[in-house]
Amino acid sequence: MGDRVSEEYILQMKEITKQFPGVLALNKVSLNIRPGTVHALMGENGAGKSTLMKCLFGIYHPDSGSITFRGKPVKFTSVRNALDTGISMIQQELSNVPHRTVAENTWMGREPLLPIKGLRFIDHKKVIEETVELMKGLEMDIDPNSMMASLSISQQQGCEIAKAVSYGASVVVMDEPTSSLSEKEVEHLFKIINDLRSKGVAIIYISHRMSEIFQIADEISVMRDGEMIGTYPAKELDNDKLINLMIGRVTTQQFPTVEAQPGQVCLEVKHLSSINPRSFQDVSFELHKSEILGIGGLIGAQRSELMEAIFGLRSVVAGQIIVNGKEVIIRSPKDAIKHGIGLITEDRRQTGIFPLMSVLNNTSIASLGKYESKLRLINHGNVSKDAVEVNSMLKTKTASMQTLIQNLSGGNQQKVILGRWLMTVPDILIMDEPTRGIDVGAKYEIYTIMAELVKQGKSIIMISSELPELIGMSHRIMVLCNGKVTGFLKKEEATQEAVMRFATQFS
Repeated sequence: MGDRVSEEYILQMKEITKQFPGVLALNKVSLNIRPGTVHALMGENGAGKSTLMKCLFGIYHPDSGSITFRGKPVKFTSVRNALDTGISMIQQELSNVPHRTVAENTWMGREPLLPIKGLRFIDHKKVIEETVELMKGLEMDIDPNSMMASLSISQQQGCEIAKAVSYGASVVVMDEPTSSLSEKEVEHLFKIINDLRSKGVAIIYISHRMSEIFQIADEISVMRDGEMIGTYPAKELDNDKLINLMIGRVTTQQFPTVEAQPGQVCLEVKHLSSINPRSFQDVSFELHKSEILGIGGLIGAQRSELMEAIFGLRSVVAGQIIVNGKEVIIRSPKDAIKHGIGLITEDRRQTGIFPLMSVLNNTSIASLGKYESKLRLINHGNVSKDAVEVNSMLKTKTASMQTLIQNLSGGNQQKVILGRWLMTVPDILIMDEPTRGIDVGAKYEIYTIMAELVKQGKSIIMISSELPELIGMSHRIMVLCNGKVTGFLKKEEATQEAVMRFATQFS
């Protein structure tokens, strides 16, 4: 019986335990993966999914437990070890080298070599040819000679997928592979996944997007608080059953009630135009006190660019920004903060967290000026007290305030960034994709915080690509298409069809 079970699975992780200071991240977790299947690994942020995969991939070393691959015990001491054995991984955070080309990133450390006079040099021509062949096979239109830094986030994600496939692995781990992809790009990824599955490759798929899971997965394993709850055929579960398994309680509501009623205008944007003619042009809108204004549109609609301009990160060539009835000039984030505006950026990893700094420093970094004495000395006691207070209010899960933020789950990192801006005491908070890469339980917590903030008189501008979130949380929705405002929708008018109609109204 034991041998038959081993033959049935290409990969078995048995009773994996991993402890960090003050946190039992994995408690005797077992996972069995069949060849030629897509196995979804689900759970709230902090459930242990990424930690388990890092133990598999040689990034972390388990304290106890065993891993069997193709029926043989393995113990990976490094990432290279796992790759050479036949396991590759697309990590949640992009891990490319920005100032190297796509081709160089794809084959880094394993470049084809050319022997010349007894010496071996990198065969640059072959590197390009093999990258062209790889991209062609995956139907990706990405120039191998492009600098990685010049690509969009979704193109960079495509390169990560291509690199993982290039290893010819038997098991490919995909940790939030679609978090930066458009709907069309997601469809393309699924085509690649189906192709790999038909060749007998096993895919371990981590995502918080429920619709994707039921579209692509054969089996679903659910983790909660560092333990494995169970493994189920995907066809036996639905949204509600899966959510209940993940959070351990019955949920009846996806969004909290936003009780606050919008008041007077607190922000006016009039005829704002980017210095870049291909970006947003002639944008006008109003934001009211205690209002959540949703911003809808497809990728490329220039939503983030518009908000970054209001925050002083991008230059404008025309237009006015009026805060509480007075025109203000915002040339930098410092100016924006001075006028009571905060911004939670879209890409938490690239432009949100400082990975090698503590939770305390990440929380307080935007508001240190408030704690300076006349002698320009910082009162660190007060900084720490307020940072602890705000993270306590947000229910941030961390072993201590000195823990490096990179060791927190995505949802808890997002809470720290939210706490950072709350410490600046903003009147207007811009939230760009506030729940991207966050599980359903943590999402509800973020929504509840948003509802509480507007109840306290704050105003929120929320960019979201998730239509249910946009409709469920907004008092009004402004839709952009190709950098222009195409329409406004009141809550009672907002449907997914109405938003998409405006989002595709090319002018």
